[in-house]
Amino acid sequence: MLQFNRTYFAFTIFLFLLETVIALFVHDNFIRPYFGDFLVVMLLYCFLKSFLNVSVWAAAGLVLLFSFAIETAQYFNMVEKLGLQHYKIAKVVLGNSFAWMDLLAYVLGILAVISIEKFIPKQENKKQ
Repeated sequence: MLQFNRTYFAFTIFLFLLETVIALFVHDNFIRPYFGDFLVVMLLYCFLKSFLNVSVWAAAGLVLLFSFAIETAQYFNMVEKLGLQHYKIAKVVLGNSFAWMDLLAYVLGILAVISIEKFIPKQENKKQ
C-alpha cells in the first residue's frame, strides 16, 4: 500500500506553490475563495497518491470526506472552541468560516480529478 510516486509528488509541489501564490497575492472574490478550494482537493489527492497506492475512487473519497470534515469543523467554529484562534496556522489549515459554496468547489475539484484520472490516457498505457 505504501509506495512513493514522484509524478504525484511533483503535482503536489506544483499545486502547493500555486495555492501559496493565490493565498499571498490574489485578493478577489472568486479565485482565492472558490478556485483555491477547487485546487486544494487536487493538492490533497496528489499528496495522498504520492505515498499510497490506492485506487482513484478510494483516494478521491478520502479527500472529499476530509474536506467535508474540515468544512463541518468550520461550521461549528472548532478553531475557537479548541482555543486556537490566535494561531494563524490553525486558521489557515482549519479555516475560520463555513460556506456552502466551498462544498461545491470540493466536489467539482474531485470530479475534475476523477475525470483526469479516468479519461486521460496515462503515458505508460500508450503503445511505443
